[in-house]
Amino acid sequence: MPVRTLDEAAAWVDRVGLALVFPKDDLVLPSLWRAAGGADEYAHREPDGTFLEWAEPMNFVWPTKDELVERGFACGGKHLRGRASLISFDVLPALVAVAPGGELSQLETEIVELVRDQGPQTTRDIADVLPHHERKRVRAAIDRLQGKLVLTSLGREQSNTWPALIVDLIEHRYAKSLHTMPSREEARAQLVRKLLDAANELSVADVTGALGWRKRDALAALESLGPPAYEETGVPIWSR
Repeated sequence: MPVRTLDEAAAWVDRVGLALVFPKDDLVLPSLWRAAGGADEYAHREPDGTFLEWAEPMNFVWPTKDELVERGFACGGKHLRGRASLISFDVLPALVAVAPGGELSQLETEIVELVRDQGPQTTRDIADVLPHHERKRVRAAIDRLQGKLVLTSLGREQSNTWPALIVDLIEHRYAKSLHTMPSREEARAQLVRKLLDAANELSVADVTGALGWRKRDALAALESLGPPAYEETGVPIWSR
């Protein structure tokens, strides 16, 4: 049965652990859109392509993706492959534990320091406070910081105009969930197990595509679950 209420959506995120809001064909991650009964088309259009109306599941998915975060049912943001995603709190420490490392750029550092000093900020306000940077560069940096699990979404501001996203440091927003952190090996095994539960079958390429890991890390995590179930044209496949 399609997910149709906020409580059902929260339970679904808890079950799958890692999810996109909208699907992407080359990623094996589950999506709230599909869980809500969404098909391949997001909108109904005239034969010439003129927009008519959004497909019915959009009326549920669009507000729910923000409400899940605002009500504290899930972590949300561009945390998976640069796409809007939802993360359960039991999986969040593992995802943070294997987040991409490396030094932040000057612009990324300025954004982090601003949010650390001033508290949660809208993406619009951050760009206003850093006028010496182009707005599109600021927005791109905010997206990168979400991919690095440094910033996270708090939902959208209440506004009569197009509402801006509100972001905060993930270490502040979810300090309780991140109190105990797994090792990187434990984290990778947990994430791959969740991914396998949702996808039913996985190859190394599926894991690298969905989580952005190096091939050797994806292989080690899969092998920690046991031997592959079979091979397909020479490619090992792990199955639930």
